[in-house]
Amino acid sequence: MRDIEKILMKREEQFDKVHVKTREIVRSCSNAIKSIHSKEMDAAAKYLATAEKEISEIANISGEFPDQLNHILQEYVEAKIVLSAVQKKKIPSFKDMGVNEISYLNGLLDATGELKREMYEALRHKDKKLATQYFEMMEEIYSALLPLRFSNAVLPEFRRKQDVARIQLEQARGELL
Repeated sequence: MRDIEKILMKREEQFDKVHVKTREIVRSCSNAIKSIHSKEMDAAAKYLATAEKEISEIANISGEFPDQLNHILQEYVEAKIVLSAVQKKKIPSFKDMGVNEISYLNGLLDATGELKREMYEALRHKDKKLATQYFEMMEEIYSALLPLRFSNAVLPEFRRKQDVARIQLEQARGELL
């Protein structure tokens, strides 16, 4: 039993490290998104660079805790997608992101809410063309992911996020019209 206890204590120690880093990474990604909405792109890039560094620091041990890893990568993907959408008017592909499919798909769906916010800001500044671009990106994401139907065991949280994205898209369409 002593051997098992040592193994579990080491695993708990690793989990504690991952848990602390998870909060830091999520905070960096959240600050990146806030910076993007504030049009402070240099600050957003710095926050994302910090998140990337922290992700690389825990990459080898976080594999032990896939739920934690998926969560932080999903936040990272969301922030990177929003930055790309605002700067380049383009959604990065799965291959461009270099993350697992679950994190990419869930982060992509989460990004629709941030794109909706950008669309509203464009409308507030009377830039209907830009607002339409953000709406079209939202629509593109939703349409591309609509055919995917998997259980939560295979693709956790995806169906719920699809439903949320559909509602956001419908609200955005109403505002745009």
